[in-house]
Amino acid sequence: MRKVKELKEMSKEDLEKRLVELRKELMKFNAQISTGTPPENPGQVKNIKKNIARIHTFTNLKKEEVKEKGNEWNMRKMRST
Repeated sequence: MRKVKELKEMSKEDLEKRLVELRKELMKFNAQISTGTPPENPGQVKNIKKNIARIHTFTNLKKEEVKEKGNEWNMRKMRST
């Protein structure tokens, strides 16, 4: 994943789909670890967790942007009346 640049360009629906995919991957790795099977790439678990956190960060930022736009519109409406 190209991380930040790629995440900025993704829509909310795409971010949610990617989040589901990453959670499934993480569950698969956790199942391997719990059964005692060493994962193929142990560093991948860390990367998946970081990507999940990045997606959560971007979804929260997008929610805040929508709120701010709504607040600006409400302030303009209040000023005009």
